[in-house]
Amino acid sequence: MGKETGRTRRIAELLQRELADLIRREVHDPRVKPLTVTSVDVSSDLSHAKVYITQLTGVEQAAETLKALKNASGFLRHALRDRVLLRVIPQLHFLYDESVEEGAKISRLIDRALAQDSGQDRDKKPE
Repeated sequence: MGKETGRTRRIAELLQRELADLIRREVHDPRVKPLTVTSVDVSSDLSHAKVYITQLTGVEQAAETLKALKNASGFLRHALRDRVLLRVIPQLHFLYDESVEEGAKISRLIDRALAQDSGQDRDKKPE
């Protein structure tokens, strides 16, 4: 979101911890399935925060979850105001983090390639 300083990084980490706890404990919307807050990026003026989430249910359920989190963003900002000492609580923008799924897909491709290589090695007869 801009140049990251030590302060914005610490605030982003604090927001990540607090939002993960708030979503788990306080958001009772059935559309919000178990999720992980993977990271938070805070703008340099602290007015906006991109909150990246991922779910075990996959990307199929993400649209509904993101819609529910968008509806709950006002409640979450208010709850954050009680938990963190910041002059400005940033506007929250929720985004789905596809990096976990991409990593799993790459891992499966590597495993498949290794299995094929080991199968070809067994087919070769020593001379």
